Amino acid sequence: MKKILIILTLLLLNLFICQNSVYSKTTPYRIVQDPEGVYIVEVNTAKSSLVPYVSEKLETNENVYKKTGAKLVINAGFFDPKNQKTVSYITINGNLKESPENNENLMNNKVLEPYMDKILNRSEFRILENTKGKLLYDIALHNDVIPTGYKLKHAIQAGPMLFPDLRLEEEFFVLKQDGKIISESASSLHKYARTAIGIRDNNVYLFIITNKNPMTLEEVSNLTRKWGMEKSMAFDGGGSTSFDSKELHIVSEKDNEARNLKSFLILK
Repeated sequence: MKKILIILTLLLLNLFICQNSVYSKTTPYRIVQDPEGVYIVEVNTAKSSLVPYVSEKLETNENVYKKTGAKLVINAGFFDPKNQKTVSYITINGNLKESPENNENLMNNKVLEPYMDKILNRSEFRILENTKGKLLYDIALHNDVIPTGYKLKHAIQAGPMLFPDLRLEEEFFVLKQDGKIISESASSLHKYARTAIGIRDNNVYLFIITNKNPMTLEEVSNLTRKWGMEKSMAFDGGGSTSFDSKELHIVSEKDNEARNLKSFLILK
């Protein structure tokens, strides 16, 4: 009886997601709240284009939203606020625009040196294009091979991968020694505001977890699984968590201030 109830629950969830998909609509996206303080944005990529955006100088998510005229903007990759340089690879229109290898604060850090391979190979959101112009959305490690027949159009790195594998140790967000956690990055194991991106049936979903309902990365992983994602990964979080559209303005820095950021994902 318990197995039947589980199967029925999963079927109803899948039916809910399908029936409420933006892909039966003409709007470029649809926003739902699930639960309170957590927003899921279903992006209609048939009507709009997702593109990474990089600021020469750090600026707020809201400022990028206003000056680009985008339908929505969400924070994305990691950066170093001291030298304003990226800690994430970013590719736009097939060209590598930003590389963490050009960030001397990162590359010359002796403490991180033993783990640099993991840091540079963190997960990235990819937009791939074939010769017919068909787009394929994917989440992969930076060093993963591009599928045959496709080229890399856009990519923006952050991490870690959340689902189907939560790669906290593999991408150096958690460091263990003798089975004990001795350090963590991005407050991975603590409850904070978060942003994440997921893919289901080649459709893109954005997840904005606000200060009203903070989560650990494991909890965000479970949220994306609940929403039926085939793959998902985290963007920068904590005080960097921010989102802007005509319906929503979200910031998560202390005292509701907006943090200045380096990279974003925008919907044109």
